[in-house]
Amino acid sequence: MKKLKLRAREVKKLGYKDEEDIRLVIQIVHKHYVRSAREEVYQILKDLLSDPSAFHNDPLFKLLAERLTGTVPKKPLPSISCEVKLTDERKDYRIFGSEIIEKEAIDQMDTAMHLPVTVAGALMADAHSGYGLPIGGVLATRNAIIPFGVGMDIGCRMCLSVYDLPPVFIENNRKRLKNILIENTRFGHNEFTGKKEHPVLDREEFSAIGFLRELKDKAYNQLGTSGHGNHFVDIGIVNISENIPELDLLPGEYVGILSHSGSRNMGASIAQHYTNLAKRKRKLPKGAINLAWLDLDEEEGHEYWQAMNLAGDYSAANHHIIHEKLAAALAEKPMVRIENHHNFAWKEKLNDGTDVIIHRKGATPARDGLFGIIPGSMISPGFIAKGKGNAGSLWSASHGAGRSMSRTEAKTRFTPKQLKEILARAGVELIGGGPDEAPGAYKDIHTIMHYQKDLVDIAGVFYPKIVRMSDD
Repeated sequence: MKKLKLRAREVKKLGYKDEEDIRLVIQIVHKHYVRSAREEVYQILKDLLSDPSAFHNDPLFKLLAERLTGTVPKKPLPSISCEVKLTDERKDYRIFGSEIIEKEAIDQMDTAMHLPVTVAGALMADAHSGYGLPIGGVLATRNAIIPFGVGMDIGCRMCLSVYDLPPVFIENNRKRLKNILIENTRFGHNEFTGKKEHPVLDREEFSAIGFLRELKDKAYNQLGTSGHGNHFVDIGIVNISENIPELDLLPGEYVGILSHSGSRNMGASIAQHYTNLAKRKRKLPKGAINLAWLDLDEEEGHEYWQAMNLAGDYSAANHHIIHEKLAAALAEKPMVRIENHHNFAWKEKLNDGTDVIIHRKGATPARDGLFGIIPGSMISPGFIAKGKGNAGSLWSASHGAGRSMSRTEAKTRFTPKQLKEILARAGVELIGGGPDEAPGAYKDIHTIMHYQKDLVDIAGVFYPKIVRMSDD
């Protein structure tokens, strides 16, 4: 018999309203009724809710029954421990490309630099406004993690596989390559059918943290898929102009597969859940509300750190599955794979030895000698970047070109016909996607790279030729 998995929404439909009661119900059912029929469990829970006093002597439901009848005090949700005041003095930070960054993004970064837990910060050239920390914002904090400083799509990342194939391979096999992309990738609400396996699904965090148990089924269903919006899987040409001994790549042109996606529904749910907990614990002034943090020595902060790392590993697993499927379909083995997160937080040290948590929300790690990928748009090049280890940027660089307008504005500015003409002129074929992702909705990637010439060296260039995006 298939193991019973009970979700919070099911328990709510039965009439349970208190969040802690719902968690307790799921905990008991998953521990003691995992082999029971769903209808049988439903009936027990209905009986318990209608007459909790009848369960006061039940060894499994005694505590829940007492909570429902009010004979023991209910465990409160995390309370506001204090009203947090921002510091009077704003800590200094570097802005790379302030001329091309919207004022709202700079204002958001200014606010973050007034947090009492902030140690240092930087703002990348591709920055634009977001929730809490702006996209392109880099923030170092003292023993504190800000869920919206990491972002909704935890562990969103880039992954490039380079194949020892000549560029003409793409032109000679366009139809086949388009079919390979369609058959081996899924975006948005589309998922792969059949049994899925990966070690990340066996991680103990899914059982150790109650909230994550509710997310495992969705994580299973979305394994190996990509998200909506600007997420993509591209086939294109990789140009290496100089020898890269660290990657064992010689100068020349190769075929590359580049993917951009994250942790799907699981990452977004984790971000929202722990942001809500942080807001309950720390009440910040208007304008800084979404910068609420959790201390790492708090239970909630420790949980978020574990959940964030799980989401990051899940995101990496999605990319690896995508690239393995495509390699198998091509019957080719990649020469090298280059990848990096750009929505994440790391435990690092500043040059003076201070231990900090560095949040990179839409920013690429760029420690000295570290390789990463900085994409452009569906027609403009992406770059293999090698970090220079610039402390002024907190060892970071941009995560892409960055939007110059909202999706809503892009839909009014660009028609499907115009997008088709733009793609045709660039020699790029698009599968899925729409005007909200039109190249004109993004800043010029060459301008972005100019503003961060002190942050990274360009080790190679990726030119997209066949672009796969969400059909939703």
